[in-house]
This record gives sequence, C-alpha cells and structure tokens, in this order.
Amino acid sequence: MKFAYTIVYVADVASSLAFFEEAFGFSRRLLTPEGDYGELDSGDTTLSFASKALALSNHPEGFRFADDGALPLGVEIALATDDVAAAHQAALAAGARELAAPQLKPWGQTVSFLRCPDGMLLELCSPLPH
Repeated sequence: MKFAYTIVYVADVASSLAFFEEAFGFSRRLLTPEGDYGELDSGDTTLSFASKALALSNHPEGFRFADDGALPLGVEIALATDDVAAAHQAALAAGARELAAPQLKPWGQTVSFLRCPDGMLLELCSPLPH
C-alpha cells in the first residue's frame, strides 16, 4: 500500500493550481481540458484538485467543501521546507491569509498556518529534527 494522492475539491481548479505554482514553485503536471481536475508535481505524494461539480458527480449526496468561511475544514495540507519564514511570506504574497506566523515548537520544528485562497488549511513546517 502506498499513499498516492490528496485531492481537494475546490471551486476553481486552475486558480488552486496557480496558487501553489506561484507560492511554492510546484509545476503543473495535469489540468484536464474541462478544467475540472488538476495535479501538481509535489514529491512522492501528488497534490490534486477537482472541481466541486466533479466531486458531486462521484458522490451526489454532497460534501463539506473547503471554502472561505470563518472556520477552515478540519483537514490540512502540510508542506515541509527548510525555510518556513520565506515560504510563509511567499504564500502571503500569492494570496494566502495568515492564521499563525512561523513559530518554533517545543519539539524543535518551526510551523506556520495559513488559509489558501480556496479556503484550504495549509501548514508549512520544517522537517522534524532527528
């Protein structure tokens, strides 16, 4: 068994891809001609986005979608970097909203939290110390 994908259902797939390209330098692997599904080259696990319409076509009973409401959905995407402060600033410049500035945690990891323009909760963190 291997963890292959995280797929986030969003209002605008191309915009979500563009945020991660601009903020973190990921490259786009795929955007369907319909614009309803896209993937980023993001390491061993693929970060993907699908439109809400595509999500509902697979599960018509519905979902609780990530959006720009007051509280984020209780799931986060975490990206590891050696320079959390620089990545945090890049995310802000690309349109993210700050939830918590970078801070050193007691276990030695630097962590920050943001909301992506599509409403998704994003953690930026340094690698765990050995």
